[in-house]
Amino acid sequence: MVKEPMLKKSVLTTAAVASLGLTAGTIAANADTIYTVQAGDTLSSISQKFAKDNSLVTKLAQDNNIQNVNLIYVGQKLVIKDNGEIKPATAQDVAANATTPAQATANTANSGYTSSVAGNDAAAKAWIAVRESGGNYNARNGQYIGKYQLSAAYLGGDYSPANQERVADQYVASRYGSWSAAQAFWQANGWY
Repeated sequence: MVKEPMLKKSVLTTAAVASLGLTAGTIAANADTIYTVQAGDTLSSISQKFAKDNSLVTKLAQDNNIQNVNLIYVGQKLVIKDNGEIKPATAQDVAANATTPAQATANTANSGYTSSVAGNDAAAKAWIAVRESGGNYNARNGQYIGKYQLSAAYLGGDYSPANQERVADQYVASRYGSWSAAQAFWQANGWY
């Protein structure tokens, strides 16, 4: 988007970034839960899901040897104890709570759009989303809306997550050719 750098700096930010990819959900086993990091998750949002506040962010980072609290990955698995304690999932925990392909398909079918972005471009896309909106599909900054802070005109009145993903991919492909190039532009200019 062609935007004024000062407008971009007022957008919400968060403490973590997640790469994009297939989403998976939480799976309950006995009293504990295996949580699979989803696209758009942050340490803060995971803490909000389980503790209803940010009290678990530091423990989550420490227990999972997360050196950079601004970087978590889609597919990363965590065990969340029924008392709120969070620890890395063991291979045995994951095997006991494996998601079947049908479950994974059901979790991604709701979005209505599946991005074909992968690898470094997926990481760049996630990086931009966090800086633009904190990964929030409902973020607003003047005329800019959603996870990628797209102009309302680009979104054509459809602010659904699926449309935001689709339009963002189209916009970046036409303007920059790739999400990696868009990220490089953002880093040089403070907007994309």
